[in-house]
Amino acid sequence: MKGTVLDGYTVTLNDLDWGPVKELCELEFFDRTDPEDVADRIGDSEAVFINKIRMTEEIYDACPNLKFVGELATGYDNANVQAAKARGIAVYNVPSYATEPVAQHTMALILEITNNVGYYTESIHNGAWVRSKDFTFIDRPLIRLKGMSLGIIGYGSIGRRVAELAEAFGMKVNVYSKDREAVMKSDIISLHCPATPENTGFVNKEFFASMKDGAILINTARGALVNEADLREALESGKLSAAAVDVVRGEPQSADSPLIGAKNLYITPHLAWSDREAREQIINTSAENLKSFLKGEDKNRIV
Repeated sequence: MKGTVLDGYTVTLNDLDWGPVKELCELEFFDRTDPEDVADRIGDSEAVFINKIRMTEEIYDACPNLKFVGELATGYDNANVQAAKARGIAVYNVPSYATEPVAQHTMALILEITNNVGYYTESIHNGAWVRSKDFTFIDRPLIRLKGMSLGIIGYGSIGRRVAELAEAFGMKVNVYSKDREAVMKSDIISLHCPATPENTGFVNKEFFASMKDGAILINTARGALVNEADLREALESGKLSAAAVDVVRGEPQSADSPLIGAKNLYITPHLAWSDREAREQIINTSAENLKSFLKGEDKNRIV
């Protein structure tokens, strides 16, 4: 069997390889692939592995040998599953690989806001402690998590893990599916739900208006959930005291993003999922998925 990885760089990052998959097929690897090159690079391959590549009907029609599509992630909307199903092409995904790293990163963002580690590090490198008249200097007071409330929207494996970590800090956890009103009045709201056509942009001006004054928003889920112009307005007005996001609408971020330069916004470049263990799990599960397909098994099969 011949296989192709179309956009594998963010999984390997030059410190991992595709050995487990290579044991199952003759594998051609590409770090990145432009949309116009997708069909040519798949060529006569029977298996293709994709991360953010969008599979169109035209691509499927141009690759008649294709029998297997392996998503290098949990989400699979870019695989065009209906088009794949209509052509008898199997689609598999990699579930639950990001639970631990995303939950950890969520707490890291919360702690950055409450403990100001980055701010104080930069200040000290700029000589603020040297100039201090006291043994310390405090111009941004720390915030204690114990006793604060955390509202979680999206209570899957990541949301549940964040709840466990928050409770270990002594926080009170409110879950949106159980008590929407309590979530909206929480000190911090953290998003962990998938993006769907129905909830695109639901975190908007009305959503912020219903939040507690001075609350904090965390988004390590999907950028499409948030109306970014409304988020900037909520930060600039002080309705939110801070926000931290690992995802934005349209990635990589556009130069005209409303979030660039926004007041009290902490941002990382969609890396919460990416510790080495998670990336190893993606490769190993991708190999297991291909092996399952070859055996006619359906574990992790979408269609």
